[in-house]
Amino acid sequence: MKIEYPIRLQSFLAKSGCGSRRGCESLIEAGRVRINTKRVTELGTKVNLTDVVQLDDMNVEPIEKTYYYALNKPKGYVCTNFDPNEKSYARELITINDWKLLFHIGRLDKESTGLILYTNDGDVANKIMHPSHEIEKEYLVSCDKEIEKHDLEEALRGVYIDIKKPYKIKSFQLMTKNWTRIVLTEGKNREIRKILSYFGYEVKQLCRVRIGNIELGDLQPGQYTQLSPHQIQDLIEGKNSKSSKSISFGKVGR
Repeated sequence: MKIEYPIRLQSFLAKSGCGSRRGCESLIEAGRVRINTKRVTELGTKVNLTDVVQLDDMNVEPIEKTYYYALNKPKGYVCTNFDPNEKSYARELITINDWKLLFHIGRLDKESTGLILYTNDGDVANKIMHPSHEIEKEYLVSCDKEIEKHDLEEALRGVYIDIKKPYKIKSFQLMTKNWTRIVLTEGKNREIRKILSYFGYEVKQLCRVRIGNIELGDLQPGQYTQLSPHQIQDLIEGKNSKSSKSISFGKVGR
């Protein structure tokens, strides 16, 4: 990962494995970052080659090696890297030496399972999460009662729940009375659960099986596999088709 100085502070932090660029902006605004011992809260502040950057009083610097992993998150694990009320962190399932540098791209709530991506590349994470790329996320969902087609058809048009912008699904396929396949292109917090709750359903199981061209495949709960930069580039470029080459599980962890 080649760094050209001077570089914007949020980009420097992102390249140092501190989170996505957007997440690093929040760290700066919260007053957690210092340059040469001086606290910095202004976005866009430039970092020079000789500057010392600290996050929470710990030195940070860009990492030359970038990591991209796909994990099958089991139920009961959280995606956040720290929560004083939790003990099971999905990131810790990726047993590489530099696991502490990783952060999740997007999210899956504690009760949901399936595909989630981890990286230390903040710029890539920001591109994948940016709404303009409209990267598809595909889920298998079961509910406590029969799912009515007309409810999901209404969700295609969009439903207003707790924000001005509607919650909307891109497509769906009813598989059985209680199971459906849903595709989203946005990633609002607990989006599918909120949509189905709006129509009176309780989600019993929710598993993400695809993000763009990357499919869960035969990856078992708790297992992970490394992704190539080429696969990540295909993802960013919006190659959503299931016919696109999916991730290989020839070498997995756990």
